[in-house]
Amino acid sequence: MSKRIKFIATLLILSLLVFAGCSKTNDTAEEPAEPETAQAEEQEEVTEETGKDTLVVYFSATGTTKGVAEKIASITGADIYEIKAAQEYTSEDLDWNDSDSRTTHEQNDKSVRPEIGSDSISLEGYSTIYIGFPIWWGEEPRIMDTFVESYDFDGKTMIPFCTSSSSGIGMSGKNLEANAGSGNWLDGERFGGGVSEEELQAWIDGLK
Repeated sequence: MSKRIKFIATLLILSLLVFAGCSKTNDTAEEPAEPETAQAEEQEEVTEETGKDTLVVYFSATGTTKGVAEKIASITGADIYEIKAAQEYTSEDLDWNDSDSRTTHEQNDKSVRPEIGSDSISLEGYSTIYIGFPIWWGEEPRIMDTFVESYDFDGKTMIPFCTSSSSGIGMSGKNLEANAGSGNWLDGERFGGGVSEEELQAWIDGLK
């Protein structure tokens, strides 16, 4: 009887070992590990699909240029960056009838470089940059010169645009190009504050 019990016990142990081995084999076969290279390729594809290569940069003292910049960003699906002055411009500063106003002094001196108060931005990954500003005394505000002299635009297409009630862009785009010293600068365009998205779309399409 003792030998019979030992024999049965041995059979039970062998059966359990065989069952455990089969279960382990099945579990491994059901959920094979995804190769690391496949995971990396999938992540790279997602990054490429969501990345933006267009940026709209603007300076706006009264909000007019801001409105146009936001429309351009919406049309192009671009990121947007606002240039803010470290010392904000007041209505008195902007009084072009006052020969002693801050902006009058700045625009009469091409060497002035007002300090930028907004955080710096990395331009890495952007291939097209729209750059907008109001027209002051027939030219770009001097803070725009501060901006373009602070960055490297090599390999980037630069597209100036400005806002004014009547004055054209004049030499502003060329001034910025000269001060930047880098980038492929296209001819700029002037817009009124009430420009429609349809008009901006037509202009953007014409740049291609």
